Amino acid sequence: MTPIDWTILGVYAVSTLGLGWFFGRKQKSTKEYFVGSGKMNPFIIGVSLFATLLSTITYLAVPGEVLGKGPIYLSNYLAYPFVYLTIGYILLPVYMRQKVTSAYELLEERLGLSIRLLGATMFLMLRLVWMSLLVYLTAKAIAIMIGASDDMVPVIALVTGTFAIAYTSMGGLRAVVITDMLQTLLLYGGALLVIGTITFKMGGFGWFPSEWQHEVWDVQPVFSLDPSTRITIVGSIVSVFLFIVCTAAGDQVSIQRFMSTRDAKAARKAIAVQLTVGMIVGTTLGVVGLALLGYFQTNPGNLPLDLPLKEQADKLFPHYIAFHLPPIVTGLVVSGLFAAAMSSVDSGVNSITAVVLTDFLGRLRSKPNSKEAQIQFARKLAVGIGVVVVSLSSLIKYIPGNFFGITNRVVNLLTVPIALLFIFALFVPFANAKGVWIGVICSVVCAILVSFSGVIFGTNPQTGQDLISFQFITPVAFVVGLSVGLIACKIFTERKVS
Repeated sequence: MTPIDWTILGVYAVSTLGLGWFFGRKQKSTKEYFVGSGKMNPFIIGVSLFATLLSTITYLAVPGEVLGKGPIYLSNYLAYPFVYLTIGYILLPVYMRQKVTSAYELLEERLGLSIRLLGATMFLMLRLVWMSLLVYLTAKAIAIMIGASDDMVPVIALVTGTFAIAYTSMGGLRAVVITDMLQTLLLYGGALLVIGTITFKMGGFGWFPSEWQHEVWDVQPVFSLDPSTRITIVGSIVSVFLFIVCTAAGDQVSIQRFMSTRDAKAARKAIAVQLTVGMIVGTTLGVVGLALLGYFQTNPGNLPLDLPLKEQADKLFPHYIAFHLPPIVTGLVVSGLFAAAMSSVDSGVNSITAVVLTDFLGRLRSKPNSKEAQIQFARKLAVGIGVVVVSLSSLIKYIPGNFFGITNRVVNLLTVPIALLFIFALFVPFANAKGVWIGVICSVVCAILVSFSGVIFGTNPQTGQDLISFQFITPVAFVVGLSVGLIACKIFTERKVS
């Protein structure tokens, strides 16, 4: 990176602090801090949902996945129409009947305090690890781009986290969603710039593959009865459908944004925007992977390591940004990568702060009484949570797998179990706390067993893959948790009646 590239990155980082300060001046209550007073524009909220839930994972994982494994994962966008119908017309009409700051307030009235605290605790665990993962992956990619060693990854993670925490703690949700909008533009623009420069260097679209790249890509069938098959088209559609629906159903990050809109109709528009932007940006990043594959196959001398292309797929996107883009363009793309990490950290920190303040400290009556003191306390709490995230990011390196595999292992562990709490509370008339506890515990156990099947049970001796693919995490956790929970709820309901 040249001095002009560093300048562009610095200007962007400082501008986020300015936005945080600007919106922070107008806040008069914690409601404004956490949900923007409930009247925010659904288009901006939809873009923020996309940037929060997919940004860093998409930006880092999809190009490497398509380059090194094959493009079949992109078939997951076939699930999006069904996702929209399920969330928009089944979940949102129920959720938007009552406005809440913390999603887990919805659980207590139906299933009691223990279920509310269970949901809030699992959310905290999920998002703390999730944000730590994103900070780590981004720091690792930036280290590659600036030619730094792995020893510098914790320092880069600290800088990234510091900026995100600073403007989030100052500006609350309004600062988060506005910066998410800017970050999405940078993220998408960066992908287009990479495709454009590769097309220019190769004199056209000769990089686009005309056949399956057998020497690089895995076998990726439509469907397979072998659970160790890493990715199938059907598996992609089912797992992505369940992941997005369950995230919308039980994750504070999503529900907090629904509550920031005026009503169910506005929230439905936000979901439509999220899915549309996600499909456009995700497909574009898949094309980035194809472009990088064609470029490095044509120019093998430009590979960063003396290893087969497949084994360094995750490193090629950040490597190309650092060493093969012209000045200024590099700065813009690196800013997009930096923005991708911050858009995930800022939203997570804001949502976790809302949960801690509402579900734990609020119940213990230990939060300040005045509105001004509550806002100041929320800001200090956001800083503390951010420090925890940056500290945990140093442990992510011990999770095996490529960027894409790691994100799926971590993100899918508790997403379904949390959503099951809301499904039982809002849609199962005979649900009770004991039955739900049993179902959710079984769901978590199954998610862990599938996620780390390679570590627990060993790998397939022929392919080296885990015995059970990560695509089975969400379906297995959902089916087992829902089935066991329904049976357990029925048993305990009958006992109570007798």
